[in-house]
Amino acid sequence: MNDAAPAPAPEPTAAPAPAPRRRARVRAPELVGAGGWLNTGGKELTLADLRGRIVILDFWTFCCVNCLHVLDELRELEERHRDTVVIVGVHSPKFAHEAEHAAVVDAVERYGVEHPVLDDPELATWKQYAVRAWPTLVVIDPEGYVVAQHAGEGHAHALARLVAELEAEHGAKGTLRRGDGPYVAPEPVATELRFPGKALLLPSGGFLVSDTTRHRLVELAADGETVVRRIGSGVRGLVDGPAEVAAFSEPQGLAALPDGSVVVADTVNHAVRRVDPATGAVSTLAGTGRQWWQGSPTRGPAREVDLSSPWDVAYFDDRVWIAMAGVHQLWTYDPATGTVAVAAGTTNEGLVDGPAAEAWFAQPSGLAAGADRLWVADAETSALRWITADGAVGTAVGTGLFDFGHRDGPAAEALLQHPLGVTVLPDGSVAVSDTYNHALRRYDPASGEVTTLATDLREPSDAVVVDGDVVVVESARHRLTRLRLPEEAVRVASVAHRTRREPTEVAPGAFRLDVVFRAPAGQKLDTRYGPSTRLLVSSTPPELLRAGAGAGTELSRALEWDPAVSEGVLHVSAMAASCDDDPANAYPACHVHQQDWGVPVRLVAGGAGRLPLVLAGLDEETAAG
Repeated sequence: MNDAAPAPAPEPTAAPAPAPRRRARVRAPELVGAGGWLNTGGKELTLADLRGRIVILDFWTFCCVNCLHVLDELRELEERHRDTVVIVGVHSPKFAHEAEHAAVVDAVERYGVEHPVLDDPELATWKQYAVRAWPTLVVIDPEGYVVAQHAGEGHAHALARLVAELEAEHGAKGTLRRGDGPYVAPEPVATELRFPGKALLLPSGGFLVSDTTRHRLVELAADGETVVRRIGSGVRGLVDGPAEVAAFSEPQGLAALPDGSVVVADTVNHAVRRVDPATGAVSTLAGTGRQWWQGSPTRGPAREVDLSSPWDVAYFDDRVWIAMAGVHQLWTYDPATGTVAVAAGTTNEGLVDGPAAEAWFAQPSGLAAGADRLWVADAETSALRWITADGAVGTAVGTGLFDFGHRDGPAAEALLQHPLGVTVLPDGSVAVSDTYNHALRRYDPASGEVTTLATDLREPSDAVVVDGDVVVVESARHRLTRLRLPEEAVRVASVAHRTRREPTEVAPGAFRLDVVFRAPAGQKLDTRYGPSTRLLVSSTPPELLRAGAGAGTELSRALEWDPAVSEGVLHVSAMAASCDDDPANAYPACHVHQQDWGVPVRLVAGGAGRLPLVLAGLDEETAAG
């Protein structure tokens, strides 16, 4: 008999930690920009200075409302991971004005950018990172390798997940360096207004002005300078209540209703607010405070429908019209029923006239009601547009996304540069606040001519008529400026520009378009209700594409160029929905990723046969090459 004690059972061992997810890595190019650095206290930064930190490059330009959305998406991530993450804005201009260093300095303050910004007027870093769209986010790990790229909006959740992974991975390796970042706040400047957006003439003869950067409204006396009162606490937020308690977030447009109340486009709150002029009390008329995404309702009770960056408002045809800059549409609010609805635009960005449901806009930012039509300052197409009460959309001045400048003459040949405001003058002509040309322009519908009324205005964003004069909101001079309407227009030497982006050279004939999307870690494509991806392709001119235009669910598309059309613009709109990959959760959180690209192309022998556009992830074919 064996009376030896039985061998003890082996001690339980902990399950091995999951290995870090294997990622493609590409060494990050250096950060170079002729304009130098902002928000660093004068220090020039290099990637070596940032080694050991997780770096998120935000390629943006200040004209782009989608870029402004991303700035807001990044705020929480920036605050939560301030000791491990450094966000670097790389300012990459589209318009000529955006290449001016002083304008970039203004924009950084105007939009509350609290991280270092590299001013790259020549697009040097943009080209090194092969960026093709505003906005684009690039993630660099603590060892200096690019590990992810995202274009467009809706990536905050994916970035937060990736940052947590990189913190754990590099914390374990000893390659993560914690501490204060390189951001140095600029010195504050004392002015009564700070980057005002829009103005409204009050029955008293004074003005109500949206004091945009300080998140409030300011009532000024008839002299346009003396402060009568302020409405809003001055702290960013969405709060209804008395004037001193209420909160806005970068308010812009203002309009008076027949009952004497004032409607406010509360842009970053994605809301339309109401102000009682007698008490200054603020309430919310429309919007939930959440940003509208594809698939969200486009009509219904106003307080239950999401909006997207309303930039201006106007009362026309018994409704409040809303310039919904964030989705390139016009919406309406009906005071009688308390409902909102899309009035015009498809959400595609561009310049297409016709019936309202088929028209394309590009960041409409200014509205003014005329006798028989509503005038629209369509900023990204540098155009003056209009819509009638029965829904016909037309263009008075402007040709498209990539042509702009300062040229007077017949409307068909005239050029504007990113106008933000429009004002109907007493004679029925239209004044355009031609923002990036620092000018006030005039379009005469009777003659079809465009002239210049005034120059040397600093980023004019709106104007109101007062006793035959015009009071201009000089946003970048932080003031209202009163001008006498001249009998003769100013003579300005004509200047024409095209966007600073160089066309992509493509081979005539068969071509492949690939939108790259990799579901973020811990997520999968949401196919519960059908396809989770959408791709819409078109071109300007339409004849540029012989085959491949239209909508579909696959993110790759075979195209065919028409060799008879030498150049144009390829329009691509992509959307992908992903959900948390947790089988135990019956209601996983889902996230929409979307981006529109306008890609200038030129057909040349020997050009590229494939165009990769990264929505999320890395293009493995390019990386392998």
